[in-house]
Amino acid sequence: MPTVNVDKEILFKGLGRVFTMEEFEELCFDYGIELEEETSEREMAAKEVGAEKAKELSNRLIYRIDIPANRYDMLCAEGIIRALSVFLGKQAIPVYKCVSPPGGKHQKLVVKPETGAIRKFVVAAVLRNISFTQDNYNSFIDLQDKLHANICRRRTLVAIGTHDLDTIEGPFSYEALPPKDINFIPLNQTQSMNGEELMNFYEADRKLSKFLPIIRDAPRYPVIYDSKRRVLSLPPIINSDHSKIKLATKNVFIECTGTDLTKAKVVLNTVVTMFSEYCKEKLTVEPVEVVQSDGKSVLYPDLSMRKFETDEKYINSLIGVSLPRDKMITLLGKMGVTASKGAASDKAISVQVPPTRSDILHPVDIMEDVAIAYGFNNITKTMPKASTAGAMFPINKLSDKVRRELALSGYTEVLPLILCSHDENFKFLKRVDDNTTAVKLSNPATIEYQVVRTSLLPGLMKTLYSNKKLPLPLKIFEVSDIVLKDDSVERRARNVRHMAIVYANMKNSGFELIHGMLDRIMLMLNVPMYNGSNDGYYIQESDNETFFPGRRADVYCYGQKIGHMGIVHPEVCQNFEVPFATSALEITIEPFV
Repeated sequence: MPTVNVDKEILFKGLGRVFTMEEFEELCFDYGIELEEETSEREMAAKEVGAEKAKELSNRLIYRIDIPANRYDMLCAEGIIRALSVFLGKQAIPVYKCVSPPGGKHQKLVVKPETGAIRKFVVAAVLRNISFTQDNYNSFIDLQDKLHANICRRRTLVAIGTHDLDTIEGPFSYEALPPKDINFIPLNQTQSMNGEELMNFYEADRKLSKFLPIIRDAPRYPVIYDSKRRVLSLPPIINSDHSKIKLATKNVFIECTGTDLTKAKVVLNTVVTMFSEYCKEKLTVEPVEVVQSDGKSVLYPDLSMRKFETDEKYINSLIGVSLPRDKMITLLGKMGVTASKGAASDKAISVQVPPTRSDILHPVDIMEDVAIAYGFNNITKTMPKASTAGAMFPINKLSDKVRRELALSGYTEVLPLILCSHDENFKFLKRVDDNTTAVKLSNPATIEYQVVRTSLLPGLMKTLYSNKKLPLPLKIFEVSDIVLKDDSVERRARNVRHMAIVYANMKNSGFELIHGMLDRIMLMLNVPMYNGSNDGYYIQESDNETFFPGRRADVYCYGQKIGHMGIVHPEVCQNFEVPFATSALEITIEPFV
């Protein structure tokens, strides 16, 4: 949960009264947020750098408040004060609106096609005649930092740029250029740099260095220019010093670039709605015309209400209460959501969600707001209508029995990751990817996490590599899930419980020991060996290239193939850098449930 630091004096002034710590803590609980502690800037700094270095800092009291991760509108003091004021009935639900610019002509931001290869989307808005004080200016900067760390995912999805509109001139252009062609003075610097020099300059910067890899290796960097070719920002790294915001700034141009248009719009809406209260005409925002690369023009931000339909019965059934529709409408108003009687039936409720509440995506979110406003402590405790006794899933119960048997036989259980690289899952095992088996990640964090494993062997082989200095033989096993594509099920993939064991030694392969463990597991499961007339198990020569020819077999049971076993092929061992003769067995245990 994000933690927001709010000046206690400013908070109570905004709420119109003074609270004791216990009263405010209770108010936070009622609203679904949490007061973490009362502290000060000096006290927080003293914990990190020592009391001597922190003695010059402010000793004004600060409330540290934990906010739900999806309540982006409460990541600043303005949002917390506004939400709690509406909740307490001290303020009406704010109505935000877009207004025309003074001259009637909107600022224009033109997107060039080449940006599609690096950061495709951009949205923008203008706050006119805003009045900054040191406190709300600090809050303005802090909100951007909080959004960058939260919904923006450290600027990888969205980056915010704010500029003094009176120092720049539209129309603006959003372009992507080679690093050496971009020259400007970065924020709070005095020397002009090109894109490559800027990357080298900020390598040692504690704050900005972690954002450099987002675009550093790209052949073109995104950049925003004004009509006189003055740089506004190099997203997602830094703004230009020329257009920086000051306390005297009156008109603010806000742009959000990113790879996710929906999140960019949410971020823009959050910033402009939170700080439009400081505009001369309160709660108003001036839209900006964004001309997309395909020539289509769109006005941002979109401050229209989103509409949902729900009903009294649905909400009552989920909460476990019997509230009338009128009461629900009142409770939703306390949460900043406008609701009215729906036309569909005498139980229907029509809900209009403001642009600040991007967390409301489904009627169940509306139910949650009703429950919060009603008070979780006010919900009557009741006994469940049905009495049930918990029990372990049969597949898990069977898995534990198999684990126990393998452990008693001298094998050590390991727990590798379920994600692996594409090569480890296929190429290293001498298998071919037919594109119908493995679930692949569309945006893997690293090359090591590209696919969901379709076999337990890659994890076991990597475990052998990591422990090859231990005394031999190495005897390890795993009983866990693999994942296979399956278009016949809702999620188009299914888990299958597998058991795999590996034996590695320098003197011998241990193939007969692996075969013996198969017989032992089948004996424990009361599965007889096939004799021509029963449904027992048997092995048959295999062509599985993971194993050595002539020393490999498929395992069959109940008339179906359940796995394979054999001496691991030397090439496979070499791929995983395992220097030992190795044998392996892998079967599915689901047929035995």
